[in-house]
Amino acid sequence: MPKIDIDAITPSNRTGYPAPFDQPVAGRWYRRLAPASGLTEIGASHVTLKPGAWSSQRHWHDDEDEMLVMLSGEAVLVEDEGRTVLRAGDICAWPKGVANGHHLINESDADCVFVAIGAGNQDGSGAYSDIDMKFDGPGYFHKDGTPYPTGRLR
Repeated sequence: MPKIDIDAITPSNRTGYPAPFDQPVAGRWYRRLAPASGLTEIGASHVTLKPGAWSSQRHWHDDEDEMLVMLSGEAVLVEDEGRTVLRAGDICAWPKGVANGHHLINESDADCVFVAIGAGNQDGSGAYSDIDMKFDGPGYFHKDGTPYPTGRLR
């Protein structure tokens, strides 16, 4: 099985989130592992959250299973049920279609690193728990269906 050279993948902190929803994720740096390794049926990213950064807006997917594996550091998982501290070795999973909004916040003074994996329709739909935004295919929309001027990054 070929080893992925993570350092050969250029990190990015790009987001398609419209302002002001893009600001909390400005300290999120990711490397897309699946495209670099030729995988086409799953998405996987190696993610570093700088202190204070969010992994995303709190969200869920209608058509995509998600799994997260903490590699180093510490972050707070925020879900509908509350807050849970995650550390290296912890694993979380969210089945598609379960409307449990979730994201991580790095409230520590050091970077935290994790791998996020998604399987299913990565261009599918879902919503954000705390803001007036949902996603469907390549776009972001207000919950009433009015489009935002930005598009999703894939």
